[in-house]
Amino acid sequence: MRVFATTDIGKVREENQDYFYISMQDSEIKLYILADGMGGYKGGEIASSLAVNCIKSYIESNFETNTKDKEALQRLVKNAIEYANLIVYDKSREKEELKNMGTTIEVCLIYNNRAYIGHIGDSRIYRIRKDIIRKLTKDHSYVEKLVQDGTITKEEAVHHPKKNMLMKALGCSAYVEPDIMVKGFLKDDIILMATDGLTNMMTDQEIYKVITMNKNEATKNLIQIANDRGGYDNITVIMIEN
Repeated sequence: MRVFATTDIGKVREENQDYFYISMQDSEIKLYILADGMGGYKGGEIASSLAVNCIKSYIESNFETNTKDKEALQRLVKNAIEYANLIVYDKSREKEELKNMGTTIEVCLIYNNRAYIGHIGDSRIYRIRKDIIRKLTKDHSYVEKLVQDGTITKEEAVHHPKKNMLMKALGCSAYVEPDIMVKGFLKDDIILMATDGLTNMMTDQEIYKVITMNKNEATKNLIQIANDRGGYDNITVIMIEN
């Protein structure tokens, strides 16, 4: 496996509230985590880093004793996210300036040609297989709900004024229900994890084209394009090639 990761503050924000973790290449635990924090001064930065580190710690501490079957690994990812949610929620209640902080979260644990995925918020995970890019996660956003309800079209959603309003985030309440899924991760497949600083600036097909043109420089090139188009948010991209 080859892994590339790049993060950038963008052109507008004063701080980078994205945070990510990628496991070492020789590690038995192939774990990749991405978070896009939100909140007041330093709140989003604290929420995203705390969530990522809690999930990493939980999975690493419980991986060896886990039975490694499909259901058990899904449960491990789910429990790790729920644990992190409680920690971030408790932290948000310690100080007034941290009130209402939260974060999106994307977790990808790879084991035996499968990707065990946990998802909350509007950061995204894609899989590229052969010549097709497919979005695996569903945005937990107000606009996505309007699309699902048939109130607006996908085209109208792109420029909707409430595009960034989340329906679900980690750390904003004492309990949260993450989306958990298992997807095949076969030879030559690519998994892409990205915050909305990228996906708000590029279409899925544009992302696919950049990746397939030059995999070695893909994460950097994607961020460059997002910045060239305004760089209105922090941008983080993780690419895992099997």
